[in-house]
Amino acid sequence: MTVISISRISASGLPPTLRAAQAAMQMPEVQDMLRRLSTFKLGIFMPHQHDEVTGEFLPLHGDVMQVESGLAVSFQRPDEIANRAASFLPVGWFWRAGASTVAAACEMAGTGGPDGEAEQGVKHKMIQDN
Repeated sequence: MTVISISRISASGLPPTLRAAQAAMQMPEVQDMLRRLSTFKLGIFMPHQHDEVTGEFLPLHGDVMQVESGLAVSFQRPDEIANRAASFLPVGWFWRAGASTVAAACEMAGTGGPDGEAEQGVKHKMIQDN
């Protein structure tokens, strides 16, 4: 099997917390966690957002989460998503304030059955044709 590595030589332009996250990926204990997570088909991601003017990387603020809908990513308040929880599938988590917290979610299409399960499987909400 071929493993493809995509890596920048330096992450020096990142904020300190994100630079530390990038460096942590090279640590043996983090690599071990990644290996253990892979048995559950899980991985590691770096929660982040971007400055709307400059495009610079920013740590993901506690009052927003990453949301993918119609193949576009946006940042929304978790309470807005919680009000429509049946429409979203959590896909990213981080540890905050002593608990697992959803950091990223995908908006799903279709209607749920009576027990909240999707009637025809789980499908991602796609771009709407005009």
